[in-house]
Amino acid sequence: MNNIENIQPANYVITIGRQLGSGGKMIGELLSKRLGISAYDKELIQLASMESGLGKEFFEKADEKSSHTFLSSLFSFRSGYMGDNINYLCNETLFKIQSDVIKELAEKESCIFVGRCADYILRNHQRLISVFISATMEDRIHRICQNENRTEKEAKILIEQTDKKRAAYYNYYSNKVWGMATSYDLCINSSVFSTEEIISFIEEYVNEKFLSVHN
Repeated sequence: MNNIENIQPANYVITIGRQLGSGGKMIGELLSKRLGISAYDKELIQLASMESGLGKEFFEKADEKSSHTFLSSLFSFRSGYMGDNINYLCNETLFKIQSDVIKELAEKESCIFVGRCADYILRNHQRLISVFISATMEDRIHRICQNENRTEKEAKILIEQTDKKRAAYYNYYSNKVWGMATSYDLCINSSVFSTEEIISFIEEYVNEKFLSVHN
């Protein structure tokens, strides 16, 4: 007879979408330590590179850019009269490789993914919690100025540009709307709650949904 204490619970996954300057990346890192599971963000570029044999620069240049915004960049030197088709296929291929890495990791272990359209890629995962972290523009600018030593004007421009890129990337690949409440399980404003409160709230949600005895 199997000892029930030795039966490990099925993997669960947390995906975190975030506005730049909302603290979403830090929340993912701290939450991974609290829960004792891995968090993946930029690490996925390295893993996708290793999986495919392609250089990291391919994935870095395509990172969180929509297919259309990427069409005239990375492979433009190969374009010719078939340029758009080649660019489209290459960008779709990069997304597919990264998606496969995300799916493989989610199958092997409980983990956290920050960005990368992971909530959509893992939409059929039975134990998934998708979170979106937002904040007021004032708080976002303040955080960027502190963390990256930028002026308020520079921070605001960076935020606007990054939001546009992330929305284009997410909306294109997911056919959902980046940052809209209906696209996620939990939407949390980090200007209203402290980082510790947010981590504790998500942890409690995970425990109740996936780890409690009655589940």
